[in-house]
Amino acid sequence: MVKFAIVASETQVAQRALERLEARYAPVPLADADIIVALGGDGFMLQTLHGTMDLDTPVYGMNCGSVGFLMNEFQEDGLIARLRDAEEAVINPLRMVAGGVDGEERRALAINEVSLLRAGPQAAKLRVSIDGKVRMDELVCDGALVATPAGSTAYNYSARGPILPIGSEVLTLTAMAAFRPRRWRGALLPKNVTVRFDTLEPEKRPVMADADSRSAGNVLWVEIASDSTVNHRILFDPGHGLEERLLREQFT
Repeated sequence: MVKFAIVASETQVAQRALERLEARYAPVPLADADIIVALGGDGFMLQTLHGTMDLDTPVYGMNCGSVGFLMNEFQEDGLIARLRDAEEAVINPLRMVAGGVDGEERRALAINEVSLLRAGPQAAKLRVSIDGKVRMDELVCDGALVATPAGSTAYNYSARGPILPIGSEVLTLTAMAAFRPRRWRGALLPKNVTVRFDTLEPEKRPVMADADSRSAGNVLWVEIASDSTVNHRILFDPGHGLEERLLREQFT
């Protein structure tokens, strides 16, 4: 028998789904669960993965939100069989270290992307280094991001970045509204590199940093690297895993 816990977002749809599942099944506390069932949208899935990282318990999401790229279809029937037959995808997050203008360093993990965004009326100016070597002296843009394959269909795709196969050992660096170099679209990078952004003219052109929408505030520099020591485990119905979803996204 599969032992599973259920967590749900605060939306009305998710809370009603939680009530129905709790009445029909016998969920256990998080600490006793073999699987965590998350009810909500992609944002709640990210929140659940971050919040349960220390448990090393796979998460099976059911969509009670809008897009639900990281979620399975919500169904009340046959949940035990679906959990038993689910396929697992393992994702390594990005680790962000950001140096603030206040002299503090802030650290965070990001499953989807780490983004830098202008925090004032003028475009940001960024120097881009890869593994300690400056690759671009000056990138003038609204912002830039580094995304994982799992996150490549999210903010990255909206910024016209490429969709990456889930098994690829690659990260994408994508610029947002690049002004100089004109319309620069970014780069594909090996997964094991460290990307560093230094903000130029930070007083005149302030820049903020975010890791999966968790802000690091006004920054002077940001370093980003994949963290292979952290494994996020996500479960999908057979034939509907991340690889299939990434392919389908490119043909619809």
